Amino acid sequence: MVLPRLGYHRDVIIRAFVQADWDEVWPIVREVVRAAETYTYDPAMTESVARQTWIEPGDGSGLTVVAVEEGRIVGTAKMGRNRPGPGGHVSTASFMVAADARGRGVGRRLCGYALDWARAHGYAGMQFNAVAESNVHAVRLYQALGFRVIGTVPGAFEHPSLGRVGLHVMYRDFTQDWPGSPAIDSDAEL
Repeated sequence: MVLPRLGYHRDVIIRAFVQADWDEVWPIVREVVRAAETYTYDPAMTESVARQTWIEPGDGSGLTVVAVEEGRIVGTAKMGRNRPGPGGHVSTASFMVAADARGRGVGRRLCGYALDWARAHGYAGMQFNAVAESNVHAVRLYQALGFRVIGTVPGAFEHPSLGRVGLHVMYRDFTQDWPGSPAIDSDAEL
């Protein structure tokens, strides 16, 4: 099933993950996780654990997508409920882009897609629970898309070359425009 492009440009198509995609998704996940620069996942994560962690269940509560450019998967995202029960009205999402596709807007389109998906599913906002403050490109992208740093846990992330850095909690409210929030244009470049 191909999901609507929702105004994305270039030749990158965002579509739902299918099982046959895993052979191209796993190298992206493995590369990002083993680098240990952006995610709190164990760098020794096995392929089996990675698949269970990254692929959302097909029960409608979440979605995993891929970004395809010229027939090749260059990125992936997962989105769904941040917390169950009384916290179930807030969504979350995670994004990974192949090293050779970074800096070309793939992450922006994946994040824009996740925001559109969450709004379409009635969520009140989107929360990122652990954004390494050293991941300045992601922080800047999320802020450009209307997220705010709500708080930072000092030294909560052990970066392989920078040592302990903070982990940001970031939030984007869908129920109101926050003062100073930028206009959202998911096709705009940083």
